[in-house]
Amino acid sequence: MSGAAVGVDTTSPVPPYEQIRAQRAALITTGRPAEGERLPTVRQPAAGLGPAAGTVARAYRELESAALIRTRRGGGTRVAPLPAPVPRPGPAEPAALARRFVAEARALGAAERELLEAVRGALRE
Repeated sequence: MSGAAVGVDTTSPVPPYEQIRAQRAALITTGRPAEGERLPTVRQPAAGLGPAAGTVARAYRELESAALIRTRRGGGTRVAPLPAPVPRPGPAEPAALARRFVAEARALGAAERELLEAVRGALRE
């Protein structure tokens, strides 16, 4: 079971559940604890940190919603497999997208000036 240090700052304006969630998420995404490793029960961190078990349970629900952990009845709460990183587009993808945009906009009768204004506007958003 992972005993990675997670703390709650009672003077912080950030709610305790969010502090726990953010700290656990940061640890999980850096591989501590590792995929499949069991996390402490809701009552264990609550006893050590001071917040109510419901606060820790909310943090765990948020982590489960983010697909960082999985809870199974009788199996405890374990670190879920991290999703594969989304590959960054190579230089060919934006160029192909721009060509499709220009072709469709020209088919609608848009002038070059209108296209450039549209792109500049989208970049500013």
